[in-house]
Amino acid sequence: MVDAFGTDLGAILTRVSISADRMAPLVSLPISTGLPVRHAAAAPRRALCVAPRMAFRDDKPMGEGKSNGYAKLPKDVEFSPIRESQVSRAMTSRYFSDLDEFAECDVVITGAGPAGLACAYELTKRPDIKVALIEQNVAPGGGAWLGGQLFSAMVVRKPAHQFLDELEIPYEDEGNYVVVKHAALATSTLLSKVLQAPNVKLFNATAVEDLIVKEDDTGSKYVAGVVTNWTLVALNHSTQSCMDPNVVEAKVVVSSTGHDGPMGASGVKRLERLGLVPACPGMYALDMNSAEDRIVSNTREIVPGIVLCGMEVSEVDGAPRMGPTFGAMFVSGQKAAQIVVDKLDGQVAGAKKAQEKAMAA
Repeated sequence: MVDAFGTDLGAILTRVSISADRMAPLVSLPISTGLPVRHAAAAPRRALCVAPRMAFRDDKPMGEGKSNGYAKLPKDVEFSPIRESQVSRAMTSRYFSDLDEFAECDVVITGAGPAGLACAYELTKRPDIKVALIEQNVAPGGGAWLGGQLFSAMVVRKPAHQFLDELEIPYEDEGNYVVVKHAALATSTLLSKVLQAPNVKLFNATAVEDLIVKEDDTGSKYVAGVVTNWTLVALNHSTQSCMDPNVVEAKVVVSSTGHDGPMGASGVKRLERLGLVPACPGMYALDMNSAEDRIVSNTREIVPGIVLCGMEVSEVDGAPRMGPTFGAMFVSGQKAAQIVVDKLDGQVAGAKKAQEKAMAA
């Protein structure tokens, strides 16, 4: 069996075939045990077979339900009537209301990749903090929808698996690391948690074109928000006449736009051009063992008012790239959120102290 390129497909199939007696037996974990996938260390890694989730309308796993346990749709369905203008108003009224509400907020997170989403998730635990999450792509998630080289599985080195535990994302425990069967499972779960939070608004298909930079009473510069535009507009400035942007004021900006790329590392690139950070050496060559530690360790407020996390840290510090391991992305985002919370709480405490001092004078 030879293909159009002269390759002997039969020989290849023979080499990669696995005989039945060499395959590990399937292990089924019944629902009644309550045993999570990640704790089934005794089950053969390549043979783990988890019972399906419970069906909505029955008490049994899907596929084992009663024959009449599922709702049957009629052959013809008649939807409730609606006017086209109602659809338009339902979308635009809410969107422009969000623009109005988040024109001034506590935190702007630039980039909704794994680090930005992890940061946003941690901030959902503080409903008093208003967060605008801005993503230039239509689909948030960055590069976390797949593992390396477009493969499905996501590798997360310990102790970052604790973040997966909190989100109740199943994985296979391999000792020093864990493996989520598909990166999209982790990303979609994290994204859903963020989007459900009342204090976070995602503005996707929106690009951050610039930063708002001001001076305090001492003449020191600080970041006070971001300059935004529709991504399609930002990508076509060179083909059209001037299209002015919009702005979002914030007490803190978290920049998590990833390593260098067409719109990557945009925060540090702008800070470099403004002279607020030294010349950026760029991301160094791959070294998984040192890269993740350095990314988390160097997650910080790099200029007053802007916190850097995720792979964007490597651009300003020359840290190694880590390749397809995602633990540092999650933990860096968590650390960025803690830095933000400490800063905001410190501002509140400082303002209260100043007020008390003024009243006592």
